[in-house]
Formats: sequence, C-alpha cells, structure tokens
Amino acid sequence: MATYTITLNERTASGKALMSYLQALGVLVQKVSPAKKSSYERSQEDIRAGRVEKFSSSDEMFQSLGI
Repeated sequence: MATYTITLNERTASGKALMSYLQALGVLVQKVSPAKKSSYERSQEDIRAGRVEKFSSSDEMFQSLGI
C-alpha cells in the first residue's frame, strides 16, 4: 500500500469537492497541518543559514550599518 501526501486549498470550490470526495471514499486518513516552529527553532535555523551577524560592540554594529 502506498502513502501519498497532497496539499489542498479548502477555500476553493474544487478543493472542498475533492476533500468531500476523498472522505466519502473513506481513503482520507487524517488531515495534517504543518507544525509551527517555535521562535527558538527559527532562530537556530537563522544561525545555521548564516543570517546572523555578531559584533563585539554596539559601535562596531553601527559602523557596519553605516550609521
């Protein structure tokens, strides 16, 4: 048995119809929503992706920003 993951926009008429059809067939197991990441998890991703700069002083930071 294969497992498929699909994404539906339930706000559209066709999305609602497809969802109703799958439920009527009994093939829909569960509705899965993506888990929201905590602010800590997002910050760790930023650090790993190199989107965080570190400065030794506020003067150095302002200098980097051109202020």
